[in-house]
Amino acid sequence: MSDVFVFGSNLQGRHGKGAALHALKYFGAIYGIGEGRQGNSYAIPTKETPYKSLPLVDIQKHINKFFDHAKEKYWESFHVTPIGCGLAGYTPKEIAPMFRNAPENINLPQSFLDILNEIS
Repeated sequence: MSDVFVFGSNLQGRHGKGAALHALKYFGAIYGIGEGRQGNSYAIPTKETPYKSLPLVDIQKHINKFFDHAKEKYWESFHVTPIGCGLAGYTPKEIAPMFRNAPENINLPQSFLDILNEIS
């Protein structure tokens, strides 16, 4: 089973800071690609540009696409960073519920697990 680093991105794929830069340096993320699988990483857009966050409803759509990918790659293990909770400016309380129905091969950050345990 391979491990995949899942990070928040912007639609332009400008992986210049935070987890996106880490993915670019160490997990095969490709500059200029803002969504999807790249090497041993997966980009979930949380921002439109490096300076403008996406609305929560749009982030949910991208997370749902990610769920479809994870289900197709059921033998891989996806390690999600606290997407949307850094440069995009959202809180775990806003983002974590979007992962309520995550497939079993998706590993969430503790901050998301704490919120999901509170609301279940």
